Amino acid sequence: FIIFHTPLENLLVWKSLDKMRCLRKRSTIPFLGFLITFLLFLNLYIEDGYVLEEDKRQLRETSVHPPSSERYVHTFRDLSNFSGTINVTYRYLAGTPLSRKKYLTIGLSSVKRKRGNYLLETIKSIFDQSSYEELKEIVVVVHLADFDLVWCENLVQEITRKFAHHIIAGRLLVIQAPEEYYPSLDGLKRNYNDPEDRVRFRSKQNVDYAFLLNFCTNLSHFYMMLEDDVRCSRNFLTALKKVITSRDGSYWVMLEFSKLGYIGKLYHARDLPRLAHFLLMFYQEMPCDWLLIHFRGLLAQKDVIRFKPSLFQHMGYYSSYKGAENKLKDDDFEEDSIDIPDNPPASLYTNINVFENYDAAKAYSTVDEYFWGKPPSTGDFFVIVFNKSTKISKIKIATGSDDRQNDILHHGALEVGEKLVGTKKGKQCSSYITLGEFKNGNIEVQDVDHKIAFEIECVRIVVTASQKEWLIIRSISLWTTQPPSQ
Repeated sequence: FIIFHTPLENLLVWKSLDKMRCLRKRSTIPFLGFLITFLLFLNLYIEDGYVLEEDKRQLRETSVHPPSSERYVHTFRDLSNFSGTINVTYRYLAGTPLSRKKYLTIGLSSVKRKRGNYLLETIKSIFDQSSYEELKEIVVVVHLADFDLVWCENLVQEITRKFAHHIIAGRLLVIQAPEEYYPSLDGLKRNYNDPEDRVRFRSKQNVDYAFLLNFCTNLSHFYMMLEDDVRCSRNFLTALKKVITSRDGSYWVMLEFSKLGYIGKLYHARDLPRLAHFLLMFYQEMPCDWLLIHFRGLLAQKDVIRFKPSLFQHMGYYSSYKGAENKLKDDDFEEDSIDIPDNPPASLYTNINVFENYDAAKAYSTVDEYFWGKPPSTGDFFVIVFNKSTKISKIKIATGSDDRQNDILHHGALEVGEKLVGTKKGKQCSSYITLGEFKNGNIEVQDVDHKIAFEIECVRIVVTASQKEWLIIRSISLWTTQPPSQ
């Protein structure tokens, strides 16, 4: 049954009926089919108009009301639209933000656990493993996301007592998003056959993180997410800065410094509003670490970019969900990771036949990837051309892998060069000096800056004898004595 809402629509119907009476002597079946089709299209047109108006109304509401999943589902058309923060009035439980932007914000979200509490140890590790100079560049934000206000108050007192000087210096903030800003946590979808309490836990966790990200948007240039049961490597900020510098000029959304959960995930601060909106939109669909994969893909970072060694280690024995045992450890973690290579920005070229997508750039990254090429011949090369000339203190190159130990460079030399010239295959140096020969597929040269008088523009691996085996270049690591010259 169809209801018409305007005089114009009624007039159209009566005209149609009048025409039908005039044609009564003719066959009525084809006409009735036409009339029904016409009325259905008219009704769809009217309903479509109401849907468009409803979308506009929903869009207006999202800008003035606290968020709910239903509103976000209607208005999520393009991630780029979500550049503004969410309107939440936070409670400041300890500390206040400084006006000056820091280099890095470290975000932690914590709830009351049935067994164990590692938050204080995590905060202590962040500060203890940072130098005085590094502390000037970080701010730690703790979101106490439990609705038990007595627990929150007691924990804030303990945090204030142990870390008072960091709070006074503006390096530590403790906040809370009030419960009334949360969407409904009842009657949620039971995706993946999870029990109701598990769905509620992970859905609320997504909202906890969304409100934390939203708060941290304007505090720094970069943002690092940690969990509340983590141990840090020594001088992790210096290692992070080296990696960020090495990625200069390349596109990335998320860099990973641990392979576990939501630990050690680095973002540009400018992406935090979109990530916060995204987590709120899909808060009941799946766990946060799964949502992060989709977010990264939507912003066109196809592959995981994870660095080794890991800078953060999971140290808790009991999960925040029901106190269940969780003894996961990151076997790539190193307590002292300060010796991460600098690897200045560069272009890479090789005339060795590349296998599938194991391209040259993968050997130069500290990501867990490698170059893989078909058997090289005498005179084949693999060259790194720096964007800017630089002084290098150490070079370390490793070939082969644990499962393909014979795919090493059996005979090769390491060279450094200067005087860039343009060729059909790109830029190359016209003058090279040999630093050494590969032994058992590896080479390491110390004090390069003492042996070479000029600022280096190229590093080249040269094959000095043909081989039948394929070649894996597992890692190329360069350490500089100063930032690349401006």
